[in-house]
Amino acid sequence: MNLPQSIDDVLATYREHGGRHYGENVTEIQHALQCATFAEQAGEQPAVIAACLLHDYGHLCHDLGEDIADHGVDARHENIGANKLRHLFTEEIVEAGRLHVAAKRYLCWKEPGYHEGLSESSRQSLRLQGGPMSDAEAREFESQPHADLAVRVRRYDDLGKVPDMATADIESFRPLLSRFLRAAPFSASPAV
Repeated sequence: MNLPQSIDDVLATYREHGGRHYGENVTEIQHALQCATFAEQAGEQPAVIAACLLHDYGHLCHDLGEDIADHGVDARHENIGANKLRHLFTEEIVEAGRLHVAAKRYLCWKEPGYHEGLSESSRQSLRLQGGPMSDAEAREFESQPHADLAVRVRRYDDLGKVPDMATADIESFRPLLSRFLRAAPFSASPAV
């Protein structure tokens, strides 16, 4: 899959591959829309809503199947998505997506009981992603410029797993995503 060149390409990827499941009772597109909707309903800033919509984009960009975690594989979707989107969207949006897996590991370290509240699929992927952070990893995570935004995205990620929840369609988020387009071209490596 090539690098998306426009919001049209990003939305087309959701339409084409968003029907995939990833261990939850919702599809990728349902999950993205629910996360963004929950953030919007909570009155979050636009950057959080946009990051919620795009945080799992990397799941749509690999051909490893929908049940890869069952086979002990971590596709590192957070890096795939960031690498695909960083030339198109602002750093805060891309980095919040890239760090949302680390935010899950961080919250398992920071908050007693957070782990128990995760879905079984999230617990399974957590094991593949390295488990709860160590003290040193947590301090490093906290020093990242967009760590707070990633933690906020993570919390909506945990909520966006409601079968048959009604949301707006993906097209309704086009104006919001347009606000976070890079103003100048970004020289990106075509790798990934």
